[in-house]
Amino acid sequence: MDNTFGTIFRITSFGESHGEIVGIILDGVPAGLNFDLDFIQNELNRRKPGQSFVTTNRLEQDRVRVLSGIFNNKTTGAPICLLIENKDIDSSIYTKYKNYLRPSHVDYTALTKYGGFSDFRGSGRFSGRITAGFVMAGAVAKQILEKYDIFIFAYTKSIGNIRDEENYLLGEIKNLHEIREKSLVRSINPEKAKLMEELIEKVKNQKDSMGGTIKCIVFNFPKGKGGPIFNSLESRISKAIFAIPAIKGIEFGAGFKASTMKGSEHNDPWILKDGRIQTSKNDAGGIIGGISTGMPIEFTVAVKPTASIGIPQKTVNIEKMENVEVEFSGRHDPCIVPRIVSVIEAMTANVLLDCLLIEGYIPRIIDF
Repeated sequence: MDNTFGTIFRITSFGESHGEIVGIILDGVPAGLNFDLDFIQNELNRRKPGQSFVTTNRLEQDRVRVLSGIFNNKTTGAPICLLIENKDIDSSIYTKYKNYLRPSHVDYTALTKYGGFSDFRGSGRFSGRITAGFVMAGAVAKQILEKYDIFIFAYTKSIGNIRDEENYLLGEIKNLHEIREKSLVRSINPEKAKLMEELIEKVKNQKDSMGGTIKCIVFNFPKGKGGPIFNSLESRISKAIFAIPAIKGIEFGAGFKASTMKGSEHNDPWILKDGRIQTSKNDAGGIIGGISTGMPIEFTVAVKPTASIGIPQKTVNIEKMENVEVEFSGRHDPCIVPRIVSVIEAMTANVLLDCLLIEGYIPRIIDF
């Protein structure tokens, strides 16, 4: 397994869904940063389970612990180890069905890759539970980026076929953040949010699940960062985003819609505004040739329906090697989208901080 990501700002993920702990080790964090533990905890709270009827009823407090890398409430430049404990664990259902391949779960691929030695409880290392570590790392990265007026904002754009098509601007971000956090689905439009909640409740009552999309916008990211070919900013963001379980697609700017547009429609005209070169619209999503344009970086990700559902499904019993139909029970999110919003922001922050450290935009020693 490759559990480390990044070049200068490197994160190493560890832990399993039903193990004792889940955590992250951060290396390359600039020295001298005021360490805001409350901010990290607040970010974790947005991701943790058991928040409402639209999430799993697994109840975890997810209280962050700091084991190293902080002295006198400042980063030292040494590796930072952050972790949370797994408390509300019930592995009985996974033991009961350990010989049954759950549809669209990692059971079969993990079996072929690791020969049956991987932890199958709650999908173990493959569980969305490990993204708590991503969020802790992202919370540190965000603290640094925001000192340079770089802000990352993600929200639920759609659940099923219910979509929020509005475009939101930097000047609204504070109010939008407050509105989003009042929404159970982490959406902005109250009317759409209500419909999304009703849809999730409906599929939950049917013992089914639902997917959706999340839009992420990065404001004030400097121009000229990233690079062509294998150093593309899009490819680096995409790699990070696809490390999140349940992500099935990503598009920047106009994305797949661009395939239906003419060049005259998709091209972003260059203009001068207040003495600065920018574009009059942003179908490129703030990146051209793998390099940032100075416009907001915008992308949307597709989140699949939660694979764990309570409806009878066809599968294979690998002990008896026979086709069977089984109804799986257990605790799962009827829609994982609302909890992934904070993870999308976190992984985006991790990539962008690494990029700016590589290019020397952010120094290795800071004093905030």
